[in-house]
Amino acid sequence: MSGYLQLIQFLRQLLSGIAAAIAFYTCLPVPLSWTLDFRGIARFAPLVGLGIGAMLGLLDAGLWFLDVPALTRSALVVVGGIAITGGLHLDGAMDTADGLAVPDPQRRLEVMADSVTGAFGAMAAVCLILLKTSALADLEANRFIVLMAAGGWGRWGQLVAIARYPYLRAQGKGAIHKESIRPSDLLPGLLILLLLSLWQLFLAPHRWIFAAGMATGGSAIAILTGAWFNHKLGGHTGDTYGAVVEWTEALLLCLLASLSPRT
Repeated sequence: MSGYLQLIQFLRQLLSGIAAAIAFYTCLPVPLSWTLDFRGIARFAPLVGLGIGAMLGLLDAGLWFLDVPALTRSALVVVGGIAITGGLHLDGAMDTADGLAVPDPQRRLEVMADSVTGAFGAMAAVCLILLKTSALADLEANRFIVLMAAGGWGRWGQLVAIARYPYLRAQGKGAIHKESIRPSDLLPGLLILLLLSLWQLFLAPHRWIFAAGMATGGSAIAILTGAWFNHKLGGHTGDTYGAVVEWTEALLLCLLASLSPRT
């Protein structure tokens, strides 16, 4: 009986953590009566990314059913992703771009904390949206899986940055993540994302290069993106966590568009 109660308690904690992650990382509604514990929610970020990708895949399928052209459909999917997250990660990418544009390394964090968007932040947002939209428009098949992979690997890269690199601010939204994440928390998300590539391989065995690129490219881009920001800043902040998500998604979509066979 005690084992049964322990299982129930574990499932409650798991569902509470997932609900808290959804509330933090998205604009999706979570019942107000639920008790949410935001400690350690970053470990669920790859799962949230997969869920967001699945939602965007369903949106894409619905627009395809309505015979919306590929480019317009891709732009609507990208906008849908921004709407679901409330622009959380895109805002971080913009602030990071503004900070990196400052020649004085000592002032970069100060600039990143400023809520006013500068020219480099605006340019970063335009580049990200263009890259994602054009890459999606060039993908003709398996867009559902690709959107899940992009969302999942982007947030797994964020988790790598949280677990591996120092946090640069004593206060901030990202501090709660750094305090409660261990390197072992990387493994579940990694295994799920590798299984996604195996699913792609199962659906289309002749496109094994595409499936391999999804796994190796996704993991490499996720790791290297976080490493690059750490090299430039000497650590990470909540803004750079968002930048890792956005740039990993964009670069992975570009890679997969390049590996996708042309009809």
